[in-house]
Amino acid sequence: MENSGSPKDHSQFTLLGSKRFAPFFFTQFFGAFNDNVYKNSLMAMITFGVLSSSADLSLMNNLGALLFILPFFLFSALAGQLSDKYEKSSLIRKIKLLEIVIMGLGAFAFITGATWGLMLLLFLMGTQSAFFGPVKYSIIPQHLDSHELVGGNALVEMGTFVAILLGTLAATSIATTENGALITGIAVVTVAILGYGASRAIPSAPSPSPELKIHFNPLTETWRTIGFAREQRSIFLAVLAISWFWFLGAAYLTQIYGFTSDILKGDQSVVMILLGTFSIGIALGSLLCERLSGHKVELGLVPLGSIGLTIFGADLFFHTASPDSATLISASQFLSQAGNLRIVFDFLMIGVFGGFYIVPLYAMIQARSDEKHRSRIIAAINIMNALFMVVSAITAIVFLGVLEWSIPEFFLLLAILNALVAIYIYRTIPEFAMRFIIWVITHTVYRVRHINLDNIPDEGACVLVCNHVSFMDALIIGGACRRPVRFVTFKPIYHLPVLNFVFRTAKAIPIDSKKADPEGYERAFAQIREELQAGEVVCIFPEGKLTTDGEIDEFKNGVSRILEETPVPVVPMALRGLWGSFFSHMGKPAMTRWPKRFWSKVDLVAGEVVSADQATPEVLKDRVQALRGDAR
Repeated sequence: MENSGSPKDHSQFTLLGSKRFAPFFFTQFFGAFNDNVYKNSLMAMITFGVLSSSADLSLMNNLGALLFILPFFLFSALAGQLSDKYEKSSLIRKIKLLEIVIMGLGAFAFITGATWGLMLLLFLMGTQSAFFGPVKYSIIPQHLDSHELVGGNALVEMGTFVAILLGTLAATSIATTENGALITGIAVVTVAILGYGASRAIPSAPSPSPELKIHFNPLTETWRTIGFAREQRSIFLAVLAISWFWFLGAAYLTQIYGFTSDILKGDQSVVMILLGTFSIGIALGSLLCERLSGHKVELGLVPLGSIGLTIFGADLFFHTASPDSATLISASQFLSQAGNLRIVFDFLMIGVFGGFYIVPLYAMIQARSDEKHRSRIIAAINIMNALFMVVSAITAIVFLGVLEWSIPEFFLLLAILNALVAIYIYRTIPEFAMRFIIWVITHTVYRVRHINLDNIPDEGACVLVCNHVSFMDALIIGGACRRPVRFVTFKPIYHLPVLNFVFRTAKAIPIDSKKADPEGYERAFAQIREELQAGEVVCIFPEGKLTTDGEIDEFKNGVSRILEETPVPVVPMALRGLWGSFFSHMGKPAMTRWPKRFWSKVDLVAGEVVSADQATPEVLKDRVQALRGDAR
């Protein structure tokens, strides 16, 4: 899909040069990097004996994970309240100062070899992360416009996973070297200071709920916090979908070590190849989201992400285990075997489709949640994420330990469960499936160029008027607009197979002629009035039917009645390039002849807003005709 003619169509990377976003981006990047340098250095030093421990290695690993996750259960509710009550940039700076203190204690513990002190500091690190989480995602919509939400979230997810990868690589490189403890201590303090320095440039983000009274009881407030997420069913299911992704991610990342050594017969360098590939995949998928979504929150990418997670997750099961070897093979040996490239590709694509899945969900929650308790909804995500990660670990213990399944069999189970979860979510909220159908059609059958669509107001009611060329017109317009659109649709088109599901889910308004269905005709106008009074966007095709000769027919008086009852701005639009397509009436009725092409170049162009008092049918037809020009 192409975009043209709008100042809003710049690359997401321009945000990295903006004071509204760049300081925040680097603040969270340094934080994620530091967490992973600390955690991975600690575990590497315990594993290779740099730090002494009387406890079993497996116990130390599991205890470390527990100490880091526990604060999310204990403090996320409080963190959400603080983020909603206080100005966010100042709150971030206080949290980053806490990180400097924690890392200073950590540096001392590394240098003195205080293993249990380092383990206890994992709890404080988890606490600091628990307080940063709600403000991290709730500040984004305060500083970015609606058309920047997807790009901003994509950069945050990209930055997070790149930081995880770089932090893991850095820890692996320095932890077991001579003076590794000293170098690690200096590194974590230095990065914490850099993070605080970046935070000082974050612009102010005023409190949405300064009157909020803080409650400290973790049990009652955790339940209350989850209750905010449950107020809107679509938001709560999006929260659960995000947490399910972390269930999958935790399962894959935890088992990747055993999968590498037991199945692939690879050493630690092979683990790093797979971890790196997965992280790069997440980063790449996140960055692609903005281009594939057309600068709007495109929920159609979420089912696409689910499909990819299932396919490539299941493919890991079908890899043939490497023959037993006395020694584990290195990364170069692993990559030299052609069959193993498929495994690398699977992990890359799991990451890519994971990016498609997670970024629109976060953007959707930010866009649709009430600003007054948005931070507490983000806190609910952190609580549910932690819960799902614990359940993920328990599931792995049951199937791999108690039932003695192989890791490939466990990966196949994850893929099947992912498919079942996806079916449940998309049946419960048909909007996901509807947007997926629209996205597929507008990215396969058509190549759509958007021109001046920023003329459509970001807020408030308006009417879109457009020429009517094919059965796909509404889907193309709906797929292009950042805001949900209520289409007034000719009843026979409304009831077409597949399209009926799309129209019903998109709350389209079916209409027939006054003569054919007088009651339905009046009911349609009443519904149009209700939608406009609610501040929605309504799109009508004033010709009342598909063109039979490729020319724009007379605009009916229905638009005048709509504007008399509810005076709102009107945006004229034109579709170019659809005449002659399989779904148009060129030569024969639509869909009765074999299509001549499967990849049509289509333009959707919007004109300047017309006030209600100037928007007569004649004026609107002239505007649409001028926008369309000679291209049909």
